[in-house]
Amino acid sequence: MRRSLNSIRSLITTGALLALTGYASAQQAPIQLAGAPCPAPPFLHCPDKDCPPERVINPGPVVEMKSRRTYFLDYPCDLKLGEKVTFILSLHGFGSYGNWQRHYFPILDYKDKYRLVIATPNSPTRSWSAADDEYLQNIVSSVVEQIGKENIKAFWLVGHSQGGLTANRLLRTDFFKDRVDGWLSLSGGRLGGNPGRAASFGPPRVAAAPATAASNSATPSVSAAMAALREPPEADFSFIYETGQREMDEKGLPETSTWVAKYNCGSRRKPEEIIDTKAGYVYDSTRQNPPNPSWGLLPAPGKAQIDVYPDCKDGRVVADVVRLDKGHTEGLEPRITEELIKLMLSAKGGKIQQAR
Repeated sequence: MRRSLNSIRSLITTGALLALTGYASAQQAPIQLAGAPCPAPPFLHCPDKDCPPERVINPGPVVEMKSRRTYFLDYPCDLKLGEKVTFILSLHGFGSYGNWQRHYFPILDYKDKYRLVIATPNSPTRSWSAADDEYLQNIVSSVVEQIGKENIKAFWLVGHSQGGLTANRLLRTDFFKDRVDGWLSLSGGRLGGNPGRAASFGPPRVAAAPATAASNSATPSVSAAMAALREPPEADFSFIYETGQREMDEKGLPETSTWVAKYNCGSRRKPEEIIDTKAGYVYDSTRQNPPNPSWGLLPAPGKAQIDVYPDCKDGRVVADVVRLDKGHTEGLEPRITEELIKLMLSAKGGKIQQAR
């Protein structure tokens, strides 16, 4: 009888251990988000140069179930259940596409190293408006639900050109102002004081631009949008502004901004210089004959200067980044891309965890 009891206890203990082992294995197994493929290299990744047009205009493999519109979702292929990540919604510019945006600011190359989840949507009209807001909200809600808001360390909006102006507008809406920890504006407007535009800014005139044209922010509608968003939003978030040197007039960046004053940041210090020996992936291939340096030339290595306003209150980050001898549409190079990621990760996060 005693031997039988011992055998039963042994079986119970073994079963419990196996159950715990199975639970631990499940916890450690990689998860798949939204049914998105997670190959290496990432899905529809461009080569180092001459990205095929049909690849650039691909709208992505992931379906937003309510609108049935698609988007790209990049994340670490070894992402574990319960792992802490930084979530980024990256918006393309006027006339552009999600996959062009993925390679203009190629943070997908750093998703594994820095544990990033990146949603890159598409506008069917190639220009963002309030008609797209529900689609964007649904993408955010879906990703947050799958990851768990307690596992999102920070949520950032990134936008190039008209995508940046759209981020500025979204930050004034109830859904995004309560969730966003930071905004990275890629030539999409500077909070608290914009630099002047170069006299030659804007895309060169061409007889007919194919469907692969990059973003075009030199339109009356965009100018009107900039005027409407001149007053800073009321929400609290970090702000990083990046621009090409050739986009600005000879005065360059203003010395300070009202956003700097809002967080009582210190004065800019000597800028840090970043040197890239490798070019970015993409450019506006439809606007090179004739070329316009302020709009953007062919991708090339380069230098960038990072100006951080120190000691901002509440853990916020405010910074200006200028890519020297670059225009509006040359894709960002790898080192400056990584430095921008580091700046984003250094800022205070956690708003999405408190959102209803």
